[in-house]
Amino acid sequence: MNKQYYLYIMTNKYNTVLYTGVTNDLQRRVYEHKEKIIEGFTKKYNITKLVYYEVFEDAYTSISREKQIKAGSRQKKIDLVNSINQEWRDLYDAL
Repeated sequence: MNKQYYLYIMTNKYNTVLYTGVTNDLQRRVYEHKEKIIEGFTKKYNITKLVYYEVFEDAYTSISREKQIKAGSRQKKIDLVNSINQEWRDLYDAL
């Protein structure tokens, strides 16, 4: 069985703060953000809405993509989300 890795972007209720992360279990990780289980940025800024994700077959590629996105401008992140999720719906329930 091949393991999958995910790059994801989350935001708050008003879509004003963006968070980019990588995980090997997207459903569990987003749940942790939503329930504020882990201390840090997402808990502080109430980041609870999954608005974008990509799937990878290896950790190296997903981490490289995360670095690429984090190095980009806020507008590039917004454009990326808009490319697949113009309404900025929470994608968590569709996982």
